[in-house]
Amino acid sequence: MAPLNELLSRWREDLSAWAIPDHITAAVDESPWVLPRQVFARRADRLRLAPGGASFDREWEALDPPGSVLDIGAGAGAASLPLAPRVTTLTAVDTDEPMLALLTERAAGAGLAARMIPGRWPDVAGQVAPADVVTCHHVLYNVPGIGPFLDALTGHARRRVVAEITAVHPLTSLNPLWMRFHGLKRPDRPTARDVLGILATMGRNPRHTEWSRPAEADYQSAGELVDVTRRRLCLPPERAGEVGTALEELGITPGQPVDLGSPGRDVVTIWWEGTA
Repeated sequence: MAPLNELLSRWREDLSAWAIPDHITAAVDESPWVLPRQVFARRADRLRLAPGGASFDREWEALDPPGSVLDIGAGAGAASLPLAPRVTTLTAVDTDEPMLALLTERAAGAGLAARMIPGRWPDVAGQVAPADVVTCHHVLYNVPGIGPFLDALTGHARRRVVAEITAVHPLTSLNPLWMRFHGLKRPDRPTARDVLGILATMGRNPRHTEWSRPAEADYQSAGELVDVTRRRLCLPPERAGEVGTALEELGITPGQPVDLGSPGRDVVTIWWEGTA
């Protein structure tokens, strides 16, 4: 195994390779970094009603007896809301305040005592008390400085940290479309295996389970998916028809428009013991 500083540097470099060239972003008015809040909200609602998956199982067992949860990169609550029957208090951290507003509504509906912390982890870690279980779903590929981030997760968990991450970078699913529309070869690293290597070298003794999430219709319509995908690819509105054709050729069914470029079906659940 390579030294920790080498693994951390490689992770940062691999993530930096995902930057979109300036000449492509300059050609459109809309940001490619689309955050489809409605998709996050639908996913949170669905998982609250029908909890399941390896991450939920590892979190649920760690909440026996019931305890507090700290949800990092909480979004609309897909990780924490399914745990509501065993959650005594919930603290949620996210950089997107409108997303936290969606979670606030849903936490109230679930009868959860919740505190929302807008900000970036671990910058706001000093404002947050330790919790029994720390959850962090589909955040790590957005974290260049992964070493301090993981340390802060560990230091805030009394029982367990549970991180869910796609097996490969979630934007990898868009790589064929980048080549098709821009002739641009996109990266295929880092991967979940890199996270496991970093945690092992940090001495965290991580355990993990690889599993597949059932396909779900994350979008209300194929048109909604086409619009988000078009923006992610830095294409103008008049090329939406071409994007729709390309998605169909990739096997996206119009009646069940599964998101490309967000948490995919091949998932890895990683868990380790906290030190708080």
